[in-house]
Amino acid sequence: MLPDMMILIAGPYRSGTNDDPALIQKNIHEMESYALPIFRAGHIPLLGEWFALPLVALAGSKKIGDDAFNEIFHPIAVRLLEKCDAVLRVGGPSAGADEMVRVGQSLGLKVYKTLAEIPAAT
Repeated sequence: MLPDMMILIAGPYRSGTNDDPALIQKNIHEMESYALPIFRAGHIPLLGEWFALPLVALAGSKKIGDDAFNEIFHPIAVRLLEKCDAVLRVGGPSAGADEMVRVGQSLGLKVYKTLAEIPAAT
């Protein structure tokens, strides 16, 4: 019997956007497009952005990459990984997403590169 897993979806956030808000939103939407299939497979999908962005705003961040943003954005994803069972790496080049994979591997998490690799929970 395969239990459900908590799976962090890691993909580009800023990469290739030149910090254009519309392109960043497109990247978030791309990552989010994996959440429902993961849920329907019996697992719990997560994006670090779901946790980071509200906290970044509460911390008073005025722009991507300022001190408040950097204090929270990647560190919260690392903390989430400590609670996860796996990482799904999606999308194109991204130093941040690659870092989440590296951290996940160091924690002994499973790393998936496609939805098809993720077994259904039973």
